Order: sequence, then C-alpha cells, then structure tokens
Amino acid sequence: MLAKLNERATASGEAPNAAAPAKISPRLRIAAIFLRALFIATLLVVTARVSIPQNESIWSVWETPGDVVRLALGVAVGVWILVHLFMLPKDPEAYRTWLYLGLIVAPFVLLVAIATW
Repeated sequence: MLAKLNERATASGEAPNAAAPAKISPRLRIAAIFLRALFIATLLVVTARVSIPQNESIWSVWETPGDVVRLALGVAVGVWILVHLFMLPKDPEAYRTWLYLGLIVAPFVLLVAIATW
C-alpha cells in the first residue's frame, strides 16, 4: 500500500513523504514585517542623513569632490535599501528571524538615527 502511494507521488512530481509547507501565523507575519520595515526605513534615513553634503544646500555638492562621491554612494545605497524594503521574506523561518532580530536591532538603529540627526 505504501509503495503504491509513493509511486503516485513520484508520478505526480511530488517527493515521497514530503512535508507540508509550514504555515505562518498572521500575528508573526505582521510583527516581522513591521520590525523589518522599521529597521530598513531607519537605515535608509541614516544613509540619507550621512550622504548629504556638509554645506547648506544640495547645489553646493559640486564644490568639493568628497561631497560628490558621498552623495553618489548615498544615492546608490539608498536605492539598494529601498529595493530590499519591498522584497518580503519567502519562508516562515525568515519571518521568525526578522521578529527576533528586529526586537534587538530596530531600537538600536532608531537610537543611531536620533544620534546622527
């Protein structure tokens, strides 16, 4: 009987004795997405703050080559971070990781953002 079930599973393209995909609870998913978004958005704010020119206006960036490089790197890193903001985790374990990691790093990054501002 078990051999017939394995044959059917193999014929249909499934692996024999394959485990069902794990479900993600809605509360875990919402909390992980919120903490991840908070961390990434704060990281984006810190990157923007560090990459702006040291003088008063954005048009003064051309006066110093270091400011041009800083602004160009800031824009590149900002776009990269912004792209990753909209890419959600794929598996339940990644949501759990972001939940645990977010509880630790999100307040730290918020303190860094406040300190740099």
